[in-house]
Amino acid sequence: MTQLQRLIFGEVFYVGDLTDRQRELITCSVLTVLQTLPQLKAHLNAALNVGVLPLELKESLYQCAPFIGYPRTLNAVNVLNEVLEDRHISLPLDNQTSIKDEERYEKGLEIQKELYGDEIKDRYRYLPDDVGEALPRFLTEWCFGDCYTRKVLDIPTRELLIFCILTALNASGQLYAHALGNIKVGNSLHTLYYALIQCLPYLGFPCVFNAFNAIKDLAE
Repeated sequence: MTQLQRLIFGEVFYVGDLTDRQRELITCSVLTVLQTLPQLKAHLNAALNVGVLPLELKESLYQCAPFIGYPRTLNAVNVLNEVLEDRHISLPLDNQTSIKDEERYEKGLEIQKELYGDEIKDRYRYLPDDVGEALPRFLTEWCFGDCYTRKVLDIPTRELLIFCILTALNASGQLYAHALGNIKVGNSLHTLYYALIQCLPYLGFPCVFNAFNAIKDLAE
């Protein structure tokens, strides 16, 4: 515990210029991926203590769903609800949906295309017609239509958290594209470096080294 406290709060928190709010949102996202729910509960409380809004926390957890699936996301949301109830914060929180159901594809595609083009659709052209149509459509509707269009969290914050979620999943093959997406929405390469350092105590060196290696060409 002495080592943990020294590393996380005495050293890692002083690397870079991330705010405490950003650090706790990153940490809660990573712990959601890891499903370390006791530690998640502690950091949800810490996030609220440093000024993260309950809705921001709820949205950051919802943002995990397209990457880790609904069961693990619901586990994390249940923990957050317990934290909010313990703090006498009324539930449910306000709904942050900003589009109609029939707009999910159109509105999602607007965001996706600007950031990532047609990469996914092109990559999976080899699939049978029904699967080849469904897979990219689900990505557009679920990840971008259902999540990115929601209120409270802006797109730069969503992109930064997704980069950390993918790091926690050790999904190195997707990190370069999402690093470019981060840069397009205004997050600097240094911000990504600082975010990876923030992830280090929770993920360990191999996973974080993989992430740094995946985006190293951006520094050249």
